[in-house]
Amino acid sequence: MSAANILVVDDEPQIRRVMRATLSAQGYVITEAKTGEEALESLRKQRPDLVLLDVNMPGMGGIETCREIRRISDAPVIMLTVRNAERDKVSALDAGADDYVVKPFSIEELLARIRAALRRYAPGDAMPPFVSKDLSIDFEAREITVSGEIVHLTPKEYDVLKYLVANQGKPLAHRRLLQAVWGPDYGDETENLRVVINQLRKKIEMNPSRPKYILTEPWVGYRFQPPRTGSTKESSRKS
Repeated sequence: MSAANILVVDDEPQIRRVMRATLSAQGYVITEAKTGEEALESLRKQRPDLVLLDVNMPGMGGIETCREIRRISDAPVIMLTVRNAERDKVSALDAGADDYVVKPFSIEELLARIRAALRRYAPGDAMPPFVSKDLSIDFEAREITVSGEIVHLTPKEYDVLKYLVANQGKPLAHRRLLQAVWGPDYGDETENLRVVINQLRKKIEMNPSRPKYILTEPWVGYRFQPPRTGSTKESSRKS
């Protein structure tokens, strides 16, 4: 198996040097970009396996860059920032980021986040498609269709939806969803999950304020409810 290619996007040369030395020592192939524009150009040419993206950059900032990355790539994005406000985390997740690491962070923590993101993105066992009257999900092709129109999900939105459908009909606790999708070190970051669920509802529900697929289980978490009638091919029920 070839080494993962990581794109490091930061305007500080010293940060890029440290990242290159540290990640290269772990066997990763490193590509650098010092601006959002350079990052997008690199993505078009090299298709990295993961992006480490600084939030605070001159010109095109990290949040805007992340939104543009999502237009051309579904590679996992981990955002790096000195900000720790809840609204900044929400902005990063809304832009399509997979994870959010606050500076200063330990190298061990960053490496663990990278490994977790790459594992979640690795191809797994194929799931049967889900088909209902207005929603179709082809997991092998990673294609979601709502009322005949293709809908584009961020990698995190896709992972949450896939896990919900794999366990359709079952109430899933916040902690279980967080650890299944974000990794075992998560469990209390319910705001992250809430943001992704809200975005999913906007994209796949006919009426997001009254969802029929992604239901809230009060004080517990969420449940994917398949239609009671109609042609639905149930997905694997393995958790």
